[in-house]
Parts: sequence; C-alpha cells; structure tokens
Amino acid sequence: MDEKFVPNVTGILRRHMIHIPQVIENASGIKINGKKIRSLVFTTDVAIIKNINTDAIIAVYPFTPQPVITQAIMTAADVPVICGVGGGITTGKRAINLALHAEFQGAIGVVVNAPTSNEVIREMADSIDIPIVVTVVSEKADLEGRLKAGASIFNVSGAANTANIVRTIRRQYPQVPIIATGGPTDESIMETIEAGANAITYTPPTPGELFSEIMNKYRAEL
Repeated sequence: MDEKFVPNVTGILRRHMIHIPQVIENASGIKINGKKIRSLVFTTDVAIIKNINTDAIIAVYPFTPQPVITQAIMTAADVPVICGVGGGITTGKRAINLALHAEFQGAIGVVVNAPTSNEVIREMADSIDIPIVVTVVSEKADLEGRLKAGASIFNVSGAANTANIVRTIRRQYPQVPIIATGGPTDESIMETIEAGANAITYTPPTPGELFSEIMNKYRAEL
C-alpha cells in the first residue's frame, strides 16, 4: 500500500530551514501527554529552534541550568521542550527546584545527567508531574534503581556505543521508553532505532557552519 500523500505548505522566508533526517520517521515515537515525539533536536540556540522541523527540543547544556535560559527557549519554541535541570555539577535541592520551575514554565519533561543520584530522582518525582528523563551513558547504569526512583524515560548517550546500550536496556525492559542519540548518518540512526530506541536525538549544524555555506554561495554569485 502506497504511503498517503502529505501536502507541504511553507512560507517563502521559511524555506531555508533545517530538516531532520527522514530516516527518523521509522522510530515508533514516544507519547508524552498525548503528543507523539520521534525526533528531538539537541540545541539551545533559539534561531535553530525557530527554523527546524523537529517534534521536540532537548535543551541540555554544559553549564549550571538557569531559569532565564529555560524561559528564553520556551518562548522561542513552538514544539514541546524537555529541559536539562542538572544532576552532575548542579544537584540536590537546586536540581529539584529547577525541575519544578521548568514545569511551571511549560516544559513537557526534564532531563537529568548520568551522575544524578536515585535519591534526587525520587525527590524530584515527588515534586513534579512531568516525566523525568534520565541520561544513560553505560550498560553498567543502575537501570532498575532509576526506574524505581521515578525515571519515566531513558536518554541514551553513549557515543559509538549507543546502539549497544539501547539493546541492553531493551532486552531487560521491553516497554520502557528510550530516547537515544542517532549518530551522524542514516545508517547509524537506523541501527539505533532497530536496537530499540523509540525516539532519536539529532544534533543540527551550528549557525557558523550554516553561515559558511551561505557565504560561499554569495561569493560564488559575485
């Protein structure tokens, strides 16, 4: 049976935008409060957020989480946002308060770093009513402890070992939702999906890389 034709409508000024890899559509998706999410873009750049065709944003950055950054992202995004609330350098009561603040600002979920203790996850789960996404970077992670503490979704980020980690989780927990990094190629994304990932995180090109392409085009036309 042929796929249904899907009309594509866009404005002239929005034609130059970033498109996520089509292969991500093979993922089953995760429904969060009724919204199906297959693709998540890993960025905090509001210009990228406004010009990419993703299902959701995963806003994690290598600094202490700050409510003003969450607010800026939530203001710019027209898709659901999962916000990073720490768990590594920023932990304990501060991470819990950041999670509560993210919920109040409209985040669809919060993501905590791999070092986050089960106790912090448990207290966070008692404080908020949106999913807690726990980052997993190794097959040695305490998956059972995470789930018992209140984790709703695993976010696998294991570089070249990501697909293997996803397989390990899927063998133990056939129903647990899994987000995973897909890697740089369609083949690596598909391998991660076939390993059991329900949704894929995509890292878009940077504004600098995009500008380089545009400027080269301008130079060629002169």
